Amino acid sequence: QLQAFGGGLVQAGGSLRLSCAASGRILSRYTTGWFRQAPGKEREFVTAIRLSGTYYPDSVKGRFTISRDSDKNTVYLQMNSLRPEDTAVYYCSITNSGYYHNTRSYDYWGQGTLVTVSS
Repeated sequence: QLQAFGGGLVQAGGSLRLSCAASGRILSRYTTGWFRQAPGKEREFVTAIRLSGTYYPDSVKGRFTISRDSDKNTVYLQMNSLRPEDTAVYYCSITNSGYYHNTRSYDYWGQGTLVTVSS
């Protein structure tokens, strides 16, 4: 089971750190991906961490950082310089697929955590 938490309300330019905690699975054995879904929009790729490295789309590159604490079996998403367009429900999930940017590669999403960035 995966649980994303740490969302909240923040002003533009601010920061938040999200956490993705796992039970029953060892995150370091999988690719962990973060996705987000804004109202009325499709779920989109935010970042992923794999053995080969970390990956970001241009929309968050340089502002967001994904990391993993294997001792705590938790993956973090540090979000800096937040913008109103970052407002969304953020989800984490795991996959063994090489198509880590594709939502179809992930089976379980959980409830997600809401991030609201005010202008």
